Amino acid sequence: MEEMVERIELLLEQKDTTQLQEYLNNLNISDVEELIGELPEHGPKFIAILSLNRAVNVFRILDFPTQERIIKKLTGQKVGEIVNALPPDDRTAFFAELHGDAVKNLILHLSPADRKEALSLLGYEEDSVGRLMTPDYIAVKKTWDVTRVLSHIRRYGKNSETIDVIYVIDENGVLLDDIRIREILLVKPETKVSDLMDGRLIALSASDPQQDAINVFRMNNRTALPVTDKEDILLGIVTVDDILWIANEEYTEDIQKIGGTEALDEPYLDINLFRLVKKRVGWLVILFLGEMLTATAMGFFEHAIEKAVVLALFIPLIISSGGNSGSQASTLIIQAMALGEVTIADWWRVMRREIISGLMLGITLGIIGFLRIAAFSMFSTLYGPHWMLVGLTIGFSLIGVVLWGSLAGSMLPLLLKKLGADPATSSAPFVATLVDVTGLIIYFSVAVAFMNGVLL
Repeated sequence: MEEMVERIELLLEQKDTTQLQEYLNNLNISDVEELIGELPEHGPKFIAILSLNRAVNVFRILDFPTQERIIKKLTGQKVGEIVNALPPDDRTAFFAELHGDAVKNLILHLSPADRKEALSLLGYEEDSVGRLMTPDYIAVKKTWDVTRVLSHIRRYGKNSETIDVIYVIDENGVLLDDIRIREILLVKPETKVSDLMDGRLIALSASDPQQDAINVFRMNNRTALPVTDKEDILLGIVTVDDILWIANEEYTEDIQKIGGTEALDEPYLDINLFRLVKKRVGWLVILFLGEMLTATAMGFFEHAIEKAVVLALFIPLIISSGGNSGSQASTLIIQAMALGEVTIADWWRVMRREIISGLMLGITLGIIGFLRIAAFSMFSTLYGPHWMLVGLTIGFSLIGVVLWGSLAGSMLPLLLKKLGADPATSSAPFVATLVDVTGLIIYFSVAVAFMNGVLL
């Protein structure tokens, strides 16, 4: 990359546009993208002098802030060429990120047919499958024979997003089936399309959430899936490259939410510092107010702490163990839900597993905690003559807190999903804060039960 940057800088310094154009057109598209990242001030020039096809392919893999920065510095004619040449799904994704006025100005550069298409696609909700689909596909009738199908493909295939799969529709445009191209190529020319249909159709609805489409692609070995409306009329297709892009964005957003922040919606180093703070401060304030309840809980048991100061030594141990188990369970369930392994209907199976695993984990930590106190008491009087009661309190408290943490961490994502919220919002910090407060109540309740009349 350093060698490429040096070569480009030399050509820029020499103002040798012809050599620069030839050099850029011979590079891999990914290399040009990296060059734009290394020399952002020259990004618009690189896009402007590339051949149109390569310029479009480079533009479509850039992140949105870079796309927006470049499009503002290109001439109106070049903007029109790029916008018109973009695949419909990539164009829609780009338009969806822009503000209303910017979209309006760009749409003016489209041809009448593309303008109608873009406005139609933008009519779907932001996170729906309709925003991902492209109307560039090959559709045939079930009464056609293979000879006519191949002739149709030769005529219209070059404008299709993919010809790996051919779609069968009736006279009204209703989707009947999909057929892989290999099945068409391996049969006799006189074979009817109806003879190749097997009825094993998998289709997406234009109003489906994009997250559902990710799971459908994950469960089926398809490079593209058809998109239909409520009447099963074929509207377009969604290809796996778009799904991979969306899956990556969903994963990034979930990780950010699990970390206790709002989704950033743009690269970390590109986001404005004040917007970054704004994205983070909301959750921090909520978590801070939540943690303040720990002081309230400790105040309620103030007299118990005064009588048995030794109890205060183990407060960090108790609340961290509960928070850790809750964070573990929450992260596991959120990931399982994202992969489609767990649904709301599985709540009882999840709860049953977490009760058992929570007890096993709690007992393991409880035994370790008790043994630690017992071993330390052989060489120290820190825990006093009633160290056995202290050890039992810690041991049973750990069982209760870890069990509660596991249940809270596993059930909260399912509850949020049931309420229509994003399960990733039940982030590890949120679960940890919840378990911190309730863990203290469990801890001191166990302490009162074991030490009442002795230390308390």
